[in-house]
Amino acid sequence: MVALVACSTEDGGAPPGSAAPTVRGDVREVAVVASGLDAPWSIAFHGGAPLVSERDAGRIVEIGPGGRAREVAVVDGVAPRGEGGLLGLAARDGFLYAYYTAANENRVDRFPITGVPGSLGLGPAERILDGLPAANYHNGGRIAFGPDGMLYIASGDAGNRGDAQDLGSSAGKILRLTAAGDVPTDNPFPGSPVYSLGHRNVQGLAWDAAGRLFASEFGQNTWDELNIVRAGANYGWPEVEGIARRDGFVDPVQQWGTDVASPSGIAIRAGVVHIANLRGERLRDVPVADPGGAVERMVGEHGRLRDAVVAPGGDLWVLTNNTDGRGDPADGDDRILRVAL
Repeated sequence: MVALVACSTEDGGAPPGSAAPTVRGDVREVAVVASGLDAPWSIAFHGGAPLVSERDAGRIVEIGPGGRAREVAVVDGVAPRGEGGLLGLAARDGFLYAYYTAANENRVDRFPITGVPGSLGLGPAERILDGLPAANYHNGGRIAFGPDGMLYIASGDAGNRGDAQDLGSSAGKILRLTAAGDVPTDNPFPGSPVYSLGHRNVQGLAWDAAGRLFASEFGQNTWDELNIVRAGANYGWPEVEGIARRDGFVDPVQQWGTDVASPSGIAIRAGVVHIANLRGERLRDVPVADPGGAVERMVGEHGRLRDAVVAPGGDLWVLTNNTDGRGDPADGDDRILRVAL
C-alpha cells in the first residue's frame, strides 16, 4: 500500500509534483442569477424552475424571477456537520431526489413535487437508500440520472479508507439504482448497488454524448482526479492516488494538485467537461475528445465553486460556495452565476 499522511478534507493539502500543463481562458460575461444563498450545494430543475439545496439549513429553495429565493421545504432528518448536510439533488418524472446526512448515516429520499413553478412544494418523503456511512468528512453526495434512466449515487469513504475496496460496504463507491431504489438486474455485481469502487470522495457526475460517465474526485494530499467510470471498474483508493499504472486499477484521465483543484460538481456541455473547484477557486474546462487537456477560467474571481450545471436553455450555471465555513464571503454570497464562454 502507498504510504499516505493524515486525512484531508475538501480543502486538500500541499501536493508534490505537478499535473499536466493547462492554459488560462477568459469568459465573455458572468451574470448573477441569484444571490444571498446559504452554503448552497446542488441545483436541479423541474419544469424549468431551479431548485437549490442549502447544506447546513437543510432547506430546498426555488429560484424565481429576479433571483428571488423562496423556501420550498426543510428536509426532515438532516443533521449537518462538517461536510455533511443536505447535499445533492436530482429531479425526474415529477420527483425530487435528495442525498443528505442524517444523525448516523447518509440517505437518499425522493419527494413528489407539487404545484407549478413559482409555487413548488414537496410531498411526503419516500426512502430510496439508507445506511450509507457518514462522517464529518468524505460524504460524497452527488446524485444524477444517467442516459439509461438509472440513478447514480456518489458515496464517500466517510474516513474509513479500506471500505472503498470492500464490495460489502456502500462507502467509497458509485452506486446505481432504479428510480424507485431497486438494484438493476444488469449491475456489474449481481444483487449489489455497486457500479464502481475504489473511490475516496466523488462529488461530480456527468455523461458525454457517447454515454460515458465522467466523475470528479477529491484526492488526499497529492492528486485530485477526473475519471471516466466503467461498470465494475476499480479506481484504486486507498491503494493508489492519481495516475499509478498499477494492474487492477483504472487511472484517472487527468489529475491536479490538491492546492489548485478540489473538484466538486461537473457538467458536460458542447463537448466540454466543466468542473467547479473549491480550493482552486476556478472553473476548469476539459474537452471530452482530449481529456488530458484543460482550460482554466475565472481563477480567484468568485471564490470557491461548488457546482456546475447546464440550465434548461443551454446556459452554463456555476454555484459559488463561500459561506460553507471555509470561504471568504463577499457581499451577496453565495450566488448562482450564468457564465458565457
